[in-house]
Amino acid sequence: MIFALVLLFVTAFSLPALANPACAVCTVAVGASLEIARQFGVDDSVVGVWGGAFMALLGFWLIKWFDNKGWNFKGRDFWLISLSVAMIGFMYMGQLTYAPKPILIFYLDPFLFSSILGALVFIWASDFYQWMKAKNGGHAHFPFEKVVVPVVALALVSTWFYYNPLCTPTPAANAEDLLSFME
Repeated sequence: MIFALVLLFVTAFSLPALANPACAVCTVAVGASLEIARQFGVDDSVVGVWGGAFMALLGFWLIKWFDNKGWNFKGRDFWLISLSVAMIGFMYMGQLTYAPKPILIFYLDPFLFSSILGALVFIWASDFYQWMKAKNGGHAHFPFEKVVVPVVALALVSTWFYYNPLCTPTPAANAEDLLSFME
């Protein structure tokens, strides 16, 4: 119930999204690196930031796919982004236990909080890039600015959570587990 209310609250304040996803290779690389980071023992709040951004990115891809199909309906972008970010709930069904604790004014699981924050930061950084580009006559200021802006924003949030962890770190994998994971 709390998860649904928080998701509704977060998505209610999101702005219309421009379907402007990253390249497919980058999307797959981010998705694959999330599990590798967990295997290396990276704190779940850091992984959650990138996981939330990944889910928002999948939402952007879904919006683009709907555009190509010509499927339009009222509130489409809101619902597609909401559904994509809500997919983070599948982590709780298989790999995580929902363990809420007080974070600022919320009472949420730290992984869920960092995932929602990561999605919001990614959406904001994408919108910020579009604003900067519009102010520059429709051109980027430098090559790959579209990639740099969201990555820097997410890296700053990740650095904050790295030095101020919300979660307990995942146990680092031993060498045999890591090798069997990579095969």
